[in-house]
Amino acid sequence: MKKILVLMASLLALPVMAGEVSNPYLRASAPGAPNSAGFMVISNPTDQELALVRAEADLAKKVELHNHVNDNGVMRMRQVEKIVIPANGQVELKPGGFHVMIMGLNKQLKPGEQESLTLHFSDGSSQTLNVPVKKVQPMMHAGGNKMQHDMAGGMKKEMHKH
Repeated sequence: MKKILVLMASLLALPVMAGEVSNPYLRASAPGAPNSAGFMVISNPTDQELALVRAEADLAKKVELHNHVNDNGVMRMRQVEKIVIPANGQVELKPGGFHVMIMGLNKQLKPGEQESLTLHFSDGSSQTLNVPVKKVQPMMHAGGNKMQHDMAGGMKKEMHKH
């Protein structure tokens, strides 16, 4: 009994890990498609604001943090310096919002595979995740039209692809 109490006390003394990640996934890519995106929920169980400041993946030439913004009625994708996770809060990285943009894929991402993605946070911590690849349906525009990024980062009403 004493051993159990000592074990429980030692576990309670462990620091709370900032940036707890749940439901991560990467968007499957079509053959020859140059880009993909990563989505997840990041929780911050601490009393201090935290930010995702960088992501890395060996499967692509470049990985950036992005958000979609409404620019005079046109949805545009923009790189962001960081994604803030409020103290005792969470942020959802999802299609049409914040996401990890994966550019210059070295290979096709196929549903059912797992890929490594490393997240770096403002407190100096990092986490390497094994992230499943999933087929994701096209994102719908508010008017019911499917959307697609153009190469300049704008959106076209047709098919949203990352």
